[in-house]
Amino acid sequence: MEAAADAGGVLEVVVFPWLAFGHMLSFLELSKRLAARGHAVTFVSTPRNLARLPTVPPHLSPRLRFVPLPLPRVDGLPDGAESTADVPPEKIELVKKAMDGLAAPLAAFLADAVAAGRRPDWIVHDFCHHWVPPIAGEHGVPCAAFMTVYAAFVVFLGPRWANVEHPRAATEDFAVAPRWIPVPSTIACRRRSEAESIAALFRANASGVSDMDRVWLLFERCRVAIYRSCDEPAIPAGILLPPVIADEDGDRPEILRWLDDQPPKSVIYVALGSEAPLTPGILHELALAGVRFLWALRRPSGMFSAAIDAVTDDDLLPAGFEERTRGRGLVRTGWVPQVVALAHGATGAFLTHCGWGSTIESFASGHPLVMLPFVLDQPLVARAMAEKGVGVEVARDETDGSFDRDGVAAAVRRVMVDEEGKALASNAMKLREVLTDQGRQETYIDDLVEHLRRYRGCC
Repeated sequence: MEAAADAGGVLEVVVFPWLAFGHMLSFLELSKRLAARGHAVTFVSTPRNLARLPTVPPHLSPRLRFVPLPLPRVDGLPDGAESTADVPPEKIELVKKAMDGLAAPLAAFLADAVAAGRRPDWIVHDFCHHWVPPIAGEHGVPCAAFMTVYAAFVVFLGPRWANVEHPRAATEDFAVAPRWIPVPSTIACRRRSEAESIAALFRANASGVSDMDRVWLLFERCRVAIYRSCDEPAIPAGILLPPVIADEDGDRPEILRWLDDQPPKSVIYVALGSEAPLTPGILHELALAGVRFLWALRRPSGMFSAAIDAVTDDDLLPAGFEERTRGRGLVRTGWVPQVVALAHGATGAFLTHCGWGSTIESFASGHPLVMLPFVLDQPLVARAMAEKGVGVEVARDETDGSFDRDGVAAAVRRVMVDEEGKALASNAMKLREVLTDQGRQETYIDDLVEHLRRYRGCC
């Protein structure tokens, strides 16, 4: 949608995502939609992350600028690491510590903007930026929290007052629905490993602040909360589906040319995000057989570290795997245009970690899901998709969350081969019809803009 800002005036919005690509890409989609309506958007992040973002369409460039803030050095953080994709899971808390060091550069940026007569109307920031509202408040700029996770996950975590009234100290406390949910609910962690990933959010880490303290402070200081969702009891931004951009003739990527040669609906697309806690052992269990597949294979966690960079593609997969599957499978460790691959007619299902961004992208294609969640909101998203009848979760050990290749193969067969797969595909297409209603999605952004106009001058 391309439109000039209406009589309500042009908004000056600064967006500031967490240093994880799933978050940055969600913030970029929101930024593009605001810019398409004639508003001025400044996207703030670190230099290396900005350089790795997708190119913005030329017609939006005049209204969408990118401002780099240098990430401070932190002991233990590898040189050049600026995102969660650059470090193993145990060092992500150091990324948070480094990000907290952006407070002074952000304050200087805001002071310069105000001095130049470009006081922002809003700063829209992520879950862990608890120090942004006090800085913004010094310059009279209101803040909005943009939550890119599954909205029900925020309910599961709960506000500070609810956790004070109903404290959860043990891992087992997260295996049941929170007591502040007033209706029967299945929103809970089923496996101990999943519950432990949630319990860890309530504990202080190397940054000195627990993730939950960050979130609670953020909600207590922000004027509005925005969700990447629809019809929630907050301000929805819609699902922010990225566009499927057609390739020019003669410049088609190899993976799309490979898909062109496959029968319709015969390929399962496999991608487990940029932050899944993968190890070579897990990847070996994932090595599929029996169906056609396109595998966007990320290196194990911490792919920016020298130790992981030394791992070759041959080390990641079982010996002879690519030779055995040649012709019916393609593995790529580089960048894969996921939205385009999912939209291809040869793709029939999606094996996913159920990150909210990837799940949303699956909605656009209407594919059933083979689900392999790992941490945080991913298991809750998987439960919700299973209840909606659009996916099957890989069988796991209920204690440690481990799985094997037989469990993966069985789930793939249920979705791709067995009669059950037809019902799953039908349900996925029905969900697609609802969620890809473009008029409805544009209305969410229009309503969001009206909220930003209405509340920017509130006390």
